[in-house]
This record gives sequence, C-alpha cells and structure tokens, in this order.
Amino acid sequence: MAGSVLANAIAPELVARAVQGEECELTADGAVSVRTGAFTGRSPKDKFIVRDGLTETSVWWDNSGAMSPGHFDRLLADATASLAGLGIYRQDLLAGADPRHQFGVTVLTPSAWHALFIRNLLIRPGEAVPASPSASPVTIVHAPQFRADPARHGSRTDTVIALDMSRNIVVIAGTSYAGEIKKSVFSLFNFHAPRQGVLPMHCSANLGPDGKAALFFGLSGTGKTTLSNDPARPLIGDDEHGWSATGVFNLEGGCYAKTIKLSPSAEPEIFAATKRFGTVLENVVLDGAHVPDFDDVSLTENTRAAYPLTVLPSVAPGSMGGTPRSVVFLTADAFGVLPPVARLTPEQAVYHFLSGYTAKVAGTERGITEPQATFSACFGAPFMPLHPTVYGEMLAEKLASSGAATWLINTGWTGGGYGVGKRIDIASTRRLLTAALDGSLDDAEMRIDDLFGFAVPVVVPGVETRLLTPRQTWADPEAYDRQALHLAGLFRANFEKFGTGANASPGPRLAQAAA
Repeated sequence: MAGSVLANAIAPELVARAVQGEECELTADGAVSVRTGAFTGRSPKDKFIVRDGLTETSVWWDNSGAMSPGHFDRLLADATASLAGLGIYRQDLLAGADPRHQFGVTVLTPSAWHALFIRNLLIRPGEAVPASPSASPVTIVHAPQFRADPARHGSRTDTVIALDMSRNIVVIAGTSYAGEIKKSVFSLFNFHAPRQGVLPMHCSANLGPDGKAALFFGLSGTGKTTLSNDPARPLIGDDEHGWSATGVFNLEGGCYAKTIKLSPSAEPEIFAATKRFGTVLENVVLDGAHVPDFDDVSLTENTRAAYPLTVLPSVAPGSMGGTPRSVVFLTADAFGVLPPVARLTPEQAVYHFLSGYTAKVAGTERGITEPQATFSACFGAPFMPLHPTVYGEMLAEKLASSGAATWLINTGWTGGGYGVGKRIDIASTRRLLTAALDGSLDDAEMRIDDLFGFAVPVVVPGVETRLLTPRQTWADPEAYDRQALHLAGLFRANFEKFGTGANASPGPRLAQAAA
C-alpha cells in the first residue's frame, strides 16, 4: 500500500518525525503545536454510516447520513490508493479498559502528529490495561490529503467520514481535524456496546472515597473535563465510557481537553499537561518565545490539548470504577433560565438525558461562531447511531439497579441570557458539585420548580443564595418568566421527534405555568 510503514512508534520518535516533516512546532516545554487547516472542528454533515443488513433497521437514520456499500468500497479503495508511496504511520491500540468489552484499533495515517494524537488518546497496549485476545478489530484509514468525489463515493462534499459497522472500518478524508479519528472509534462503540448490555456514554467519570463512580454528561465546553479533574477524586476518564453490569470503564487512555482561556489556577492539572513533552496542542497560538497563548482565539475557540492519562496526578487504577453513586448532567444554559443545580427523579433523568440540552460552544463545529441553544440526544447525538430511546431505556435500567442520584448542573449563564447575563463562576459550580457528590444535599431543604418540576436546594453553604433561584438574579423578573416559558416550549418541541416511545410527562409543565 505504501512506500514505508512505521508501526507503533512511541512518542519521542513521532515527535521527531513530526518536526522533521515540518508538521508542527515545538513549544518551549516540548509539546507539539499543530494547526488543522480549514477544519478546526468536526464536520458532522459529512459523516456517513454504511446502510446494509446490519444497520438497515437499527440505525436512527434521521440522525445519520447513509452511504451504500458500493460507494464505501470505492471510497475505501481510492483513499487507500492515495496513500501509496507515502510514509505511513501505523498505530495498533486498544479502546475499552474492560477486556470483556474491547476493540483493537489499527490507525493508518501519513501524518506523524496524527499518529501521536491517537496514541495519546487511546489505550497503549501494556500500560495498565490488559489486551483481550477476543477484542473486536477496527481499522481506520486516515487520508486527510485525499479529496472525495460525491458522485463516485456518495459523499456530500470532498470531505467525508464514513463508517462500515459490519466490518468495523472507518475512512476519514479531506479533513485534518484529529477529533474525527477519536469520535469515529466512539461511534463504533456506541453502535455495538448495547448488544453486550453496556450503556455507552459521552461523559467524564471519577471515583469518590467510597470507590463509587460519579458520571459527568455534557457536550464539549460544558465542563466535563474541568469538573471531573479533582485531585481528591481519581479520574477514570474525561470523555467516553461504558457502564456494564460490574461498573464503569473508560474507552480511552487519554484526554482531549479544551484549552480556551486555560489557566493554572482554575485548571491546574490540565494546564500542567499542556507543558508535557509529547502533548499535542491543536490550533493553539504560540508567542515569540514558543509559549502557548490560551487566550488567543484567532484560529478558533475550539483549541485543544491531547495527552495521555498517565501525565495526570490522580488516575483510577486500570481506568475502571465501581457502580456509579452519582450521575451529573452538565448544561451551559445560554438562556440564563436553569438553576445552577437541581435534583432529578429517575424519570426526569431519562427525559433530560434524551433532551441533552446545552449551548454549542463557538468553534466546536463549523459555522458556529457564538454560543447557540441546542438539544443533542444523550448529550452526544452525532456519535449515537441507534435511536436515543435505546440508550434512554438502558439508562433507566442502570439507575434503577444502582440507585444512583441524578443532578442537573448549569455551568452557563445567570442574571440574563448570553450577551446580557454572566457565566456562573467556576468556584460556585465546584462548591455545588461537591455538595451533590458528598451527600450534603441528600437531606437539604428543596423547592420544586413550578415550570420544570425538578428539586432545587434552597440553601447551599458557600454559595450565594440568590444564585439558586435564577429569577431573582434577573433585573426584570417578568423577562425571566418569558424566557423560561420560551425555553420550556423548546424542550417540548424538541422531544416530539422521539415519538410516542419516549415519555414526555417528566418534562416542563407548561399547563401548570400558564395557570
């Protein structure tokens, strides 16, 4: 296929080759600084799943582009041919810390820094996680220099991310944004895991003193990575997990953290990781001394750092944990309506899981230049090939069997919507999260929100009481009421797409509010 293949090169060699090939710059600390070109975020409209006998009746096609087997075969052949004569980097890695639910992932790429990126993010064989001889094989052909032909390959543009679920083969072409490699592995896992009784989750996870896991759901920019990095709670992982009959396991072996406005005081563990040799910094601007400027968003606000879990000070052994005690849904409410913390009933938990409300953060996807309210089923709709109710029913079963408490935490705006109010400060969010996780709120006095129906604590030590009742933070309470009804209406309208198979009754109570 290629002029030469370098298999399983370790970080120092990949860094050296990336520098020699002028693929990157080195920071003053030895991190690898790269630019991804025109694509500084995912391109979800260019993602396709092969429509065949396995996927025909199982994939939620309303949420996934379909590609014929013939188009995929031509794409695979042409993308592979485009690599001929190039130096290829091959990485044979693992996805899934639990050997019973594991993929063996082979990535083929002509780019040394992309090989380093995926080596940082997946599980490196021999590092704390045992490899299973029965791991499902996955192959990813990464050809960023290749341009697809819509007429020949069935793509939308000359950029394409195509997944064959039957053969576990992925082709990525026309984009250098490395997140596409990572999320393709996650998409495969999300398709196959439910068949094994495993709930796939777009979440962070860490361990409490009792060995019980806490899960943090949320889209990019809502705080999953930041809030789950706690020196007192060993990290299981920061983005992708499975919940099996025996507990929680990480799909990955690294972290892919947003670095916009990163500071050593607010996020010391992540900041320290950006200074480690071999960390990959995506689209981070360097100053004249080759020091990253995390406040510079001239390339994109979706700046990222990719580094192995092993560089963090507190990591759960084997990237696994016991049955969760707490489930946290993180949302960045751009309307300034939701309280900073609320306790959900199990039925409300499934409703909000299916809704996946947050705000898209600028730069995470192409065309998004400022935060916009959105709903993303299961807090990760682009990566969930099955109908959301499949995952929702599994969550209901897991909550019932575990007795885990579920919390909704708003890391978004207060005192008004985006552009008027201000972002809730991270110190308050951390205090609220700690109170939820350590049991301090279990017996706290609660008020029931008239519109959304969830329970909101009346007082939390160390947190301004007014913050707990968003209406009181607005200069015009009636404007808050209008905005709240508007958001509730958006919840209701969004939920209709799930059909009668999803229970809408735990959602906003518009009739009561109108009365």
